Amino acid sequence: MKRIAALALGLIVAFIASAQDSFPTKPVRIIVPYPAGGPADLLPRVVGEKLAQKWGQPVVVENRSGANGNIGMEAVAKSRPDGHTLGACTIGNCAINASVYARMPYDIERDLVPVFWSASVINLLAVHPSVPARSLREFMDWAAANKGRVNYGSSGFGSSNHLSPELLNGRYGLGLIHVPFRGGAPALQALLAGQVQLMLENVPTLVAAAREGGIRPIAVTGRERDPALPDVPTFAEAGVPDVVVEPWFGYMAPAGTPEPVVRRLNALFGEALADEAVRARLRDRGARPEGGPPERFAAHVRSETARWRRVVEQNGIEKIE
Repeated sequence: MKRIAALALGLIVAFIASAQDSFPTKPVRIIVPYPAGGPADLLPRVVGEKLAQKWGQPVVVENRSGANGNIGMEAVAKSRPDGHTLGACTIGNCAINASVYARMPYDIERDLVPVFWSASVINLLAVHPSVPARSLREFMDWAAANKGRVNYGSSGFGSSNHLSPELLNGRYGLGLIHVPFRGGAPALQALLAGQVQLMLENVPTLVAAAREGGIRPIAVTGRERDPALPDVPTFAEAGVPDVVVEPWFGYMAPAGTPEPVVRRLNALFGEALADEAVRARLRDRGARPEGGPPERFAAHVRSETARWRRVVEQNGIEKIE
């Protein structure tokens, strides 16, 4: 019996070593369930460049948008579980959507497995230059005086940049009107054109336009200021302490992906993220590198899912059928 157990253990060790040594054996596909141009698209491309150099295999970023990330993540869940197809996981498609869609095409716990927590960002409240407000208090006073006539753009129903303004509506009665788009990039174009008056969007999406003066930054939703926009105060510094939103990004694999492959992927993503040039590119775009084992990412996804379920319920947001 001992000899059989020892043989089995040896086979397991050999399998793990083989998976680690040989992976990847072909191009790795990262399905981004959002249009090109937003942070969910940017981060895989930055890290993917480093991974491709290390692996000697291409990293193909495939944009498959729709239903706030549900369409792309469904494709990931149905992919072959060999580690060569991953999904870009966000606060929207991996935490919020389960509370705002009446029917989900995948179950995070059952159909997907966490691989790596790549980065976190914070949201920036930015307005069109025509808005007569330069501080958060001025903005809130103006919005309250124009209740029901101020539109905000978002990357889609159920995204953090949809629910962040709803926190303001629920707590301060601003009456901001939601205008959803299919991704942060088209929403930004609408803001630049004055078709919507504001966005509360991820810093990486807005930072270039804010630096160039196309939009006016008002405040950020982080616990601390963002190094990419050091002169922009937090909501708390501006007198609104109860709005803290820090969206995040990571990677999921289809359920059934062998654990040695998941561990291998996690280690390789970690090595890429440890590269100072990669970290500098992320920080310059307003992203904070994260990292850690799959268990850390899994615990964060569960915590965030519970948090945003409460927000949806407390604000009476109706589910999409």
